[in-house]
Amino acid sequence: MTFPHPIKGVVFDMDGLLCDTETVYRDSMMEEAAARGLDLPFSVFQRMIGLPGHASDAVAQEHFGPEFDLEDYNAGLMKRVEARLEAGVALKAGVIEILDLLDFLRLPRAIATSSSHRAVAAHIGHAGIMPRFTAIIARGDYDNGKPHPDPYLRAAEAIGVPAFQCLALEDSHNGVRSAAAAGMMTIMVPDLLDPTDEMHELVHSVQESLHHVRELIEAAAR
Repeated sequence: MTFPHPIKGVVFDMDGLLCDTETVYRDSMMEEAAARGLDLPFSVFQRMIGLPGHASDAVAQEHFGPEFDLEDYNAGLMKRVEARLEAGVALKAGVIEILDLLDFLRLPRAIATSSSHRAVAAHIGHAGIMPRFTAIIARGDYDNGKPHPDPYLRAAEAIGVPAFQCLALEDSHNGVRSAAAAGMMTIMVPDLLDPTDEMHELVHSVQESLHHVRELIEAAAR
């Protein structure tokens, strides 16, 4: 399999792609809802994956109703999330190996995430990989979040590589839409969302893990 352009830079999503945090938020949301005698179906949570915070809040408000105290719910939710984060979040399989390859190939790389810089530090800071990225683009660094192209366009600018020469790695539907809209070669590595027909149309390929992505990048560099 070949790429349409030489890969000159790589842009990573974070949650669900670099680290196993989507399950942290899923379990915490469902537990907080259950503690209040409410039900939060997995299908509702799936709609939130890859969205910026305000958009996720809108999905929750729509589900629970206009009178639901979302602020109080979010306060309880974050206590559960922070407790889980303190225990440490696992990196996804293949993260270290793909970063080692990018070091060898001397390719710049960035993170483009809907999370805040504080969340980035909380989610992957313990793993010591933050200094291995040329740039970290997080909420507040762009005007419009995913699925708009802004996060990925900002990431391309930050690493000094035209968007069409960047490889974007995503696990969410909204992230894939964002990267594809930015004109990047895009690979989906599914986490909690399966690839749909739309995703297959937007991406260069769907890969099982970052190990498989690393092999593709290595082959392309030969």
